[in-house]
Amino acid sequence: MDKTQLQQQAVIMRSSLFDEGYLDEQFIQLEDLQDDVNPNFVEEIVTLFYSNSVRLVYNIEQALMSKPTNFARLEDYMHQFKGSCSSIGAKKVKNECTRFSEYCAAKNFEGCFRTFQQINQEYTTLKKKLETYLQLAREAAEIK
Repeated sequence: MDKTQLQQQAVIMRSSLFDEGYLDEQFIQLEDLQDDVNPNFVEEIVTLFYSNSVRLVYNIEQALMSKPTNFARLEDYMHQFKGSCSSIGAKKVKNECTRFSEYCAAKNFEGCFRTFQQINQEYTTLKKKLETYLQLAREAAEIK
């Protein structure tokens, strides 16, 4: 595949991430910070997000399994995770985090549990889509 085709694929993939509601304007702000000095800035930030979020997701899972449910602790972990999601523009995941927090405030364990399953699904889907997009963008940039 030539550079133009890769670039077009990357543009289409990026557009779909916004059109499908996976990303918001924060991601555009990250892209604006990328330049010749930091050509992989967005990829580095996204990689850092995923490596850091593993701990938060694990903490939330553990808190959901502990009895009695400590909704204050769950809310604290989710607040941290939501902030991380906001920092990269992970719109769908962030929105699910908000729903989770509402269930925490209502002390609704079932709502928290179901929403956490949805968070995991959106998080995993975003990760796959972002990895594909970033790989296409990187390949297009590497072709001379």
